[in-house]
Amino acid sequence: MTNPCTVALEILGMLIGMGGWFCSLAATIMPQWLSLSTECRPYDTTLGLDPTWTLARVLMYLSDATCLLGLLLAIPAMSWINCCKSEEGRRTKRCLKITAAVFLCIAGLLVLTPVSYVAHDAVMKFFDETTPHVLSRSEIGYALFVGWAAGILDIVAAVMLLFTSCTDSRYSETHLVSYHQKQEIRTVE
Repeated sequence: MTNPCTVALEILGMLIGMGGWFCSLAATIMPQWLSLSTECRPYDTTLGLDPTWTLARVLMYLSDATCLLGLLLAIPAMSWINCCKSEEGRRTKRCLKITAAVFLCIAGLLVLTPVSYVAHDAVMKFFDETTPHVLSRSEIGYALFVGWAAGILDIVAAVMLLFTSCTDSRYSETHLVSYHQKQEIRTVE
């Protein structure tokens, strides 16, 4: 028997994870990482990018792929999916759910790393005293906020799936307790 609270948390975790994936995908596609137009121009090739931007782009792509893989792994692990009803099947579903949670957590960290680094770099350059005040300075763009939301949503979804895998195991696994009674046979002489 499936716990309805577990099912609700699984569905909510999946929805939050999908929201995180969509936000991560949007942050990857959006050109407004910084508000200065010279930094936001589209590049025809990744070879023309600064190494920092190339690494940020690669990490965003990895985050998108890892999050999608985590969501795809979580689908058959849901307790309301009617498959793997045996004891070993429940263990497999639990392992799939834990693996999906790990992938979602990694995706969240992968998206938070480049977004936070670019924001930190923009703030440091904005307040740099060696830069003349007549030059325009980069400011944080909208894509960074979307990226932060994606990272937080991915990590929240990972925590929810991990929590449901822990509570699900408590209710669904059968615990067999066997009692051995020692029978004494007395003979009457």
